Amino acid sequence: MGTEPPGIMHATVDAVYRAESRRVFATLIRLLGDFDAAEEALHEAFRAALEQWPRDGVPDNPRAWLVSAGRFKAIDSIRRNARFDALDDDAAQNIAADDAPEREDIEDDRLRLVFTCCHPALQPDAQVALTLREVCGLTTEEIAHAFLTAPPTLAQRIVRAKNKIRDAKIPYQVPAPAELPDRLDSVLRVIYLVFNEGYNASSGAALTRHDLSGEAIRLARLMLELLPEPEVLGLLALMLLHESRRTARSSTSGDLILLEDQDRALWNREMIGEGTALVERTLTTRRVGPYALQAAISAVHAEAATAGATDWTQIVGLYDVLLRIEPSPVVALNRAVAVAMRDGPAAGLVLVEGLLADGELTEYRLAHAARADLCRRLGKTADARASYQRALELTQQAPERRFLQRRLAELAK
Repeated sequence: MGTEPPGIMHATVDAVYRAESRRVFATLIRLLGDFDAAEEALHEAFRAALEQWPRDGVPDNPRAWLVSAGRFKAIDSIRRNARFDALDDDAAQNIAADDAPEREDIEDDRLRLVFTCCHPALQPDAQVALTLREVCGLTTEEIAHAFLTAPPTLAQRIVRAKNKIRDAKIPYQVPAPAELPDRLDSVLRVIYLVFNEGYNASSGAALTRHDLSGEAIRLARLMLELLPEPEVLGLLALMLLHESRRTARSSTSGDLILLEDQDRALWNREMIGEGTALVERTLTTRRVGPYALQAAISAVHAEAATAGATDWTQIVGLYDVLLRIEPSPVVALNRAVAVAMRDGPAAGLVLVEGLLADGELTEYRLAHAARADLCRRLGKTADARASYQRALELTQQAPERRFLQRRLAELAK
């Protein structure tokens, strides 16, 4: 018999939901073959957990229990729904007969789900949105913020993608080896967006969401085992090098700490060692792509014992190459910041203001924050204040907001 008070049991179920719900969901999709049916079964399974675990205790393997509960809740639903005929009852029998094995190998259910969500029949933005929603459990609002689009628009995009998967009978499987290279770019893009949401959350009270960054790294390791291409190596290296700094990026009170102010003794040397080795391995292939170049930039930061020892000339050079092979305003902004560190804030400010004048970064909070910092360093207090205020208006994450508010308060003094 369970002995935990209801409040503690609710907290236990909530913790299991955060840790296991997307794994359970992915397996239920494999068993049920439908996103909406799997979502309903997932919620029914957790409802059953809230009813039964206080009485029977938490099972030894909560994930397997939830998969089994969700599967049989779906079977019950099929059988009592008068719309279903004998064929559907046969489908229920097939679902019941599946032993739902738990497998942690390359045929991982979440990896299957990633490839389904990233199928080339779907539009690229729909692939990313669907994966973030269904594989990682981000809310529509979180994804919309990452896409700089309205939540209703994003919700419609996800619904259309689900309908496309259903109507086109897109298979729930890892592609054959011959198909993998063509499917790789969109999958890596999705994994990196998942990581970015975990490493620097788009909104909320916390700076990071370790569950998401950890999941992205896990998915990248699976991809590397499945397809050891240079860009997979580069992406895993990039994420490991970024993640190595996670502990140092915020104070004990949750406040943001800039790169130059971080205690580098807190950086995870094991992750840095693995990430750096992956960068070196990638560079030897002479097939260097955007992820590998970004990883090389992160490796330069990791090699510097202090912020002042950073080789900004090398970083600017790497950004020059990156900008040639993948031109984008965000890459250009990062290069501008590196130029400011190498040549001084005035040189960087010219570049940042030029990018803002082009209009593509008007709604990008980090562009305004960069301009604000350069103006502050140059003593242009009024301009700095205006840009900090604009960045604050665009920021939904609590630690970033507090940081910008502190900067504004310092300028006021």
